[in-house]
Amino acid sequence: MAINPTWVLRWNDCIGAKPELPGVWRRRDGGFRIRGRTVEPKSGRLRGVNRALPDCKRAREAAAALEAELERIRANAPATVTARPRFDDWANTVFERKVASGAIASARGRDKWEWCLRVHLFPAFGAYFVDRITREDIERWKAHELLAERTKTKDEKRDRKLAGRRYSPQTANTILGVLRQVMAEAAETFNFHDPCSKVENVNRRGHRTYTYEEPNAIKPADVPRFLDEFRVRYADHYAFVFLGFTTGLRPSSLRPLRRRGPQADVKWDEGKLLVRRSHTRGAEVMDCTKTGADQVLDLDQRQLEVLRWHCDRLDKENEKRARRSPDLAVAMGASELLFPAAPTKWNRGGGFRSPSCLDRAFDDVATIVKLGYSVSPRCMRRTFQDLARAASVGDVVTRAISGHATPEMQRHYSTVAGNEQRAALAKVIDIATGLERRAA
Repeated sequence: MAINPTWVLRWNDCIGAKPELPGVWRRRDGGFRIRGRTVEPKSGRLRGVNRALPDCKRAREAAAALEAELERIRANAPATVTARPRFDDWANTVFERKVASGAIASARGRDKWEWCLRVHLFPAFGAYFVDRITREDIERWKAHELLAERTKTKDEKRDRKLAGRRYSPQTANTILGVLRQVMAEAAETFNFHDPCSKVENVNRRGHRTYTYEEPNAIKPADVPRFLDEFRVRYADHYAFVFLGFTTGLRPSSLRPLRRRGPQADVKWDEGKLLVRRSHTRGAEVMDCTKTGADQVLDLDQRQLEVLRWHCDRLDKENEKRARRSPDLAVAMGASELLFPAAPTKWNRGGGFRSPSCLDRAFDDVATIVKLGYSVSPRCMRRTFQDLARAASVGDVVTRAISGHATPEMQRHYSTVAGNEQRAALAKVIDIATGLERRAA
């Protein structure tokens, strides 16, 4: 028979001062409170059990319930749990190795990995040993994190644009891709089955990056008036945009182009443009293109004229600047870049332009010329593909100029216009109806 205990307040409960059995305390309000700790196999850390059993009548029943809870935590504990690193330590090792080897070469690539690990993967798997992560863990996280619906505020619930998943399929698959690389290296290094091997990507069916209403490509007929207005409104950026539309080069390849110096990328006498660097963030530049292959473009005379006009304009503006701010003029004059950033209150100028420097200009010009659809600077690369088809440029030549590595990627960046489809269908109908044969 239990002796009347002295009651104490502990763990937000009124319990006996001493346990009746190890980990079992009688509650003043009836029943028992159980408390214990054991090592969790996935993380190798102590995990506690602390809860009330108000309907339990006997201390031995409470002790059995405690042991059952602890056993569930300990279930399938590996004999060599400490032989494997935790996910966060291993992921950092893989990340650092990829950066050191050049597999992750750009600042944007490092940012992508850092974001995926810090925001998504470390909170979900960081404390687990790599060989204790299961496919079920990953599928459960994928469903709750990547496939979850976006949480909307009361005012946002009426906005259709905000409906749907928290992340686009492309973003979700990017996160999964980082997880796959980390786990694949762990599985190979520590000789266990890769739990990601059977995890499928998020299905892209039903997701539209570009639509009929918003193709993010300017129709070839609208390009001349768009460029004309750009030259009037944003003359500083005109040569950049003109070159983007007429070569399809990535903005990250245009920003680091050098107009002078021992390694100038514009060969004025030969009329060539060397595309061999890439810029994604800050003052850091990658000494290769995104695909790793250098490009040599033989420019048209009209492109060279626009670039010379642009350089003359830069020099004349800097002469005026020298009278107002000689130190800023020196910084701009020392820059080798074809498209240097102008001085601001935050910097002296002459460095790389920001990746977002064209965003507002594109919005403004699209509104002024009444395009009827919104466009971003990314549309230059897509529009070039449509312009090249309209000019009957061969696909091989088009890819050699824009730098697309594969025909599939070129098609991905192309928007076939209605007049192209009608012309193709007319030829098919001519053959199907015998019109072509009768005309011959």
